[in-house]
Amino acid sequence: MIIVAVEMRSFWSLQFLCAISLALFMTCDSFPKDEGLALTAFKEAIYEDPLLVLANWNALDSDPCAWPGISCSFTRDHVIKINISGLSLKGFLAPELGRITHLKELILHDNCLIGTIPKELCMLKYLEVLDLGVNQLTGSIPPEITSLTSVKKINLQSNGLTGSLPPEIGSLKNLQELRLDRNKLQGHFPADKNSDFMPKVHGMYASIANLTGLCRASQFTVADFSYNFFVGIIPKCLEYLPRTSFQGNCLQHQYVKQRSAALCDGAPPPRARQTLNSKHQPLGDSSKLHQGTSKPTWLLALEIVTGIMVGSLFVIALLTALQRCKSKSSIIIPWKKCISQKEHMTVYIDSEMLKDVVRFNRQELEVACEDFSNIIGSSPDRLVYKGTMKSGPEIAVISICIKEEHWTGYLELYFQKEVADLARLSHENTGKLLGYCRESSPFTRMLVFEYASNGTLYEHLHYGEGCQLSWTRRMKIILGIARGLKYLHQELDPPFTLSELNSSAVYLTEDFSPKLVDFESWKSIIERSEKNSLSIGSQGAICVLSNSVEERHLDIHGNVYAFGILLLEIISGRQPYCKDKGCLGKWAKEYLEVPEAISYMVDPELKHFRYEDLEVICKVVNLCICPDTTKRPSMEEVSSMLENKIDTSVSVEMKASSLAWAELAIAS
Repeated sequence: MIIVAVEMRSFWSLQFLCAISLALFMTCDSFPKDEGLALTAFKEAIYEDPLLVLANWNALDSDPCAWPGISCSFTRDHVIKINISGLSLKGFLAPELGRITHLKELILHDNCLIGTIPKELCMLKYLEVLDLGVNQLTGSIPPEITSLTSVKKINLQSNGLTGSLPPEIGSLKNLQELRLDRNKLQGHFPADKNSDFMPKVHGMYASIANLTGLCRASQFTVADFSYNFFVGIIPKCLEYLPRTSFQGNCLQHQYVKQRSAALCDGAPPPRARQTLNSKHQPLGDSSKLHQGTSKPTWLLALEIVTGIMVGSLFVIALLTALQRCKSKSSIIIPWKKCISQKEHMTVYIDSEMLKDVVRFNRQELEVACEDFSNIIGSSPDRLVYKGTMKSGPEIAVISICIKEEHWTGYLELYFQKEVADLARLSHENTGKLLGYCRESSPFTRMLVFEYASNGTLYEHLHYGEGCQLSWTRRMKIILGIARGLKYLHQELDPPFTLSELNSSAVYLTEDFSPKLVDFESWKSIIERSEKNSLSIGSQGAICVLSNSVEERHLDIHGNVYAFGILLLEIISGRQPYCKDKGCLGKWAKEYLEVPEAISYMVDPELKHFRYEDLEVICKVVNLCICPDTTKRPSMEEVSSMLENKIDTSVSVEMKASSLAWAELAIAS
C-alpha cells in the first residue's frame, strides 16, 4: 500500500509539472488580449512623445514584453511593470490600464499627463506601486482607491488634484508611503473624532478596527500632505510624522508653517463627499499541526529518483517554452483585431472644466459668418472666418480641420483643456476668447475670438502696407507684445506659452495695439491624429525654434527666443526665413556683432528711426537668442528694459514727417 501511495504521489507530481509546461507553451503563443489592447490604448492617449519612447510600441508585434518601459513576468505572459518616467510624455491616463490585471508597478513620474485619474486603475488588485507624481493631473482622488489592497506606495505629488482626501485610503493596510504634497486638496484630514484620546500600544492605537479614515492605517513610513489647503487640526495618530509633512496648509497648528490667511480664505470650499462604508473582519490566525513520521531509507531513495526525473522533465519543458517565446510567432495576434475599435477610446470628460465658458451653437456662428463664406485665413489644420454677431461685436471664428473618424475621446478632452486655458487669458495685449462651439452633426469644433480689425502684423510687414508702420508705431507694438508675454509668463498661474510666436500670431486692432493669439496649438495633435505631415507655412516659422513641430514644446525659453526673432522681423521688415539669407537670426548675426553696423538692419521703408531705441532692441535680441537657455532673460526683465529705454513719443525729426502728424491726428 505504501509503495502504491508513493507511486501515485509521484504520478500526480509529474502530471502537475506537465500541466505547467503546457501552460508555458500556450502563453507564449497568445499574449492576453486585454493587456495588449490596454497598452495600445495607453499609446493612443499620448499625443506628444518628443523622445519617441513609444515609437517602438508596434501593434503588429506579438510580444509587447520587448517594448521600452514594459516588464513582464518570468513566463512572459503578463505585464507586471510599466516604468516611463521623466520623458516629457503629454497626454491622458487611459482607463484601459485597469485591464492589465497582474500589474504590480505603474510608474509615470515626471511627465506632462493631464486629465483625471481613471477609477479603473483601482481595479489593479496586485498593484504595489502607483507613482503619478509631477504631472498635471486634475480632479479628485477616486474613492475606489480602497480596492488597491496590495499597494505599498502611492505618489501623487505635484499635480493639480482637488477635492477632499478620501478616507478610504486608511483601509489600505499595506500602504507604507503616501505622497500628496503640492496639490490643491482641501478639507479636514479624515480621522476618527475620538482618536485623540485613544491609548497607544507599542506606537499603535488600541481597537484599530473601531477607527475610521487615516487612523485605521498602519503607521506610514513616509507621508507628505504639505502645500495643499487642508484645514482643522493634525490628528493625534499622525503626529509622529515630521512637521514638514503638514506645512503650507491652512491648519490651526501654529508651530507648523502654514499659508497666509489671504490664501486660505481664497481657497475654494471643499466638495462634499460620501464616506463609503466598508466591512471589516478581524484578522485571525489559523494553523494546522502536522505530525512527522519517520520514513524508511528505500522510500526516501525512491522519492529522490522520482524528483530528479520530474525536475529534469520540467527544466527541458521550460527551456523549450522559452525558446519558442523568443521565436515570436507572427501568424496570430489575438488582441490585434480590437485595436481599431472605438470602444477603447472612452475617457472621462471633466464637466466642470468649461462651466464658465460661453458655448455657441453652429447655426448662430453660420449666420454671423455669412454661411461660413467670409474666410480671412486658412492653413491645412484650420480655417478662420470673420463674422458679426447680432448683438454687435465682430468675431473671428477658428474652425479646426479634422475628420470625425479621427476624433477620439482624448482629443475631446484636449480640446476642452485648451478652451479652458484660453478662456482664462484677460489682458489688453492678448486675444479674448468669447466662447467655443462643439457639435456632433455636422461635426464641429470651433473657437470664437474677439476680432482685431487690422489683420496680422505679418501682413503689414510683408504685404505692401509696411509704410503704415512708422518707427514709433513699431516701438509701441513691441512694447505691447512684451507686456502680453510678461502677463502670460509671470502673472498667470500656471504660466501660458504660445505654441508658435511669430508675426502671424500678432493681430492688430484699429489703433494698431497688438493682440497675441495662439492659433497653432492644434497643429501637433491634428498632425498625429491624421497620420500625415502638415506644412509649416510660408512664414518660415520653423526658424523660430529649431525643433520639428512634434518636438516643439510649449516652453517659456522658446517664447523668449521667438520674441528675439520677432524683434528682428519688426525692425528690419524681413521675412523670418528666406531662401537667399536663411533664418533671420543668422542674417542679423553679422550686424549684431558690430555695433556700428546695426543701422543697416533697419527696414528701408522707414525714413526716420531713433538710434537709441535701436541699440536697446539689439541688446535685447542678443539676450533673447542666446544659445544657452539658462542665460536668456525673463519677459519681466525684457519688458522692463524696453519700457525704461524706448521713447514712444514723436521725436523732433519725426514731427517733420506727414505720417507722424497723421498718427497724432488718429491718436487725438
